[in-house]
Amino acid sequence: MSRLAEAFADGPAFIPYLAVGDPSAEASRAYVEALVAGGADVVELGLPFSEPIAEGPTIQAAVGRALAAGMTPPAFFDLVESLDVDVPLVCMTYYNLIYRFGDEPGPRPFVERAAEVGIDGFVVPDLPPEEAGPLEAACDAFDRDLVFVVAPTTRDDRLERIRSLVSGYVYVQARLGVTGAQTHVSDATAESLARVADWPVPKAVGFGISTPEQAAEVVAAGADGVIVGSALVDLVAEGHERGDPTAVVADRLEATARALAAGVAGRPAPSQSERT
Repeated sequence: MSRLAEAFADGPAFIPYLAVGDPSAEASRAYVEALVAGGADVVELGLPFSEPIAEGPTIQAAVGRALAAGMTPPAFFDLVESLDVDVPLVCMTYYNLIYRFGDEPGPRPFVERAAEVGIDGFVVPDLPPEEAGPLEAACDAFDRDLVFVVAPTTRDDRLERIRSLVSGYVYVQARLGVTGAQTHVSDATAESLARVADWPVPKAVGFGISTPEQAAEVVAAGADGVIVGSALVDLVAEGHERGDPTAVVADRLEATARALAAGVAGRPAPSQSERT
């Protein structure tokens, strides 16, 4: 069993996402470590790309800030290598960056470098499973996991292809559209989970989850993990706009992560005063 799969062994996993480099590499390092201190079981690290087609306005803006601050794949790998965390890390990015990283086109150099710095797996939203053979081979060569996104509209024949490739966990998209915090859990969540219920990998639900109550609802619907992104990226953006010190934003992220992790685990969430 991979390190990534093991993260789900003791119960539902809390999986936060951050756009790395937003608003700086140094801040991202502190923010990731704060999320782990708050109870993250896995962290999805967004490697910024100029055309993040799966993302809503919140994460698009974060990606823009990170790129403007100079985040690149080499800088991303250096930052990951410097992290002081003990949970599995997943790189979420787009295939162009993976394919063009080395001296010659192809995913192997990217995966090799990722393995060296401690990345455990990859989510690549724009890579169709029919074209994922080279990346799968590179992941196999370096014992990394390849996570796929399953949407409510994914065709049955494509589901079977994804099932034959996916490892670590499957990312179950809770709703149609792009990422972004929502006020309620989509009615499509339970149906989407039912489509992959017999798959031999954990099922983690993302897209639109922003509160401990929503996290608990998703777990009750059958999820093995809950992915939260935009709600956390919003905290980073708000702190950046106010000019708050990195340590202050990190404290807010840790408190929010603690509340979300409690929701995932089915525990009472800390009170507002305890979070602040």
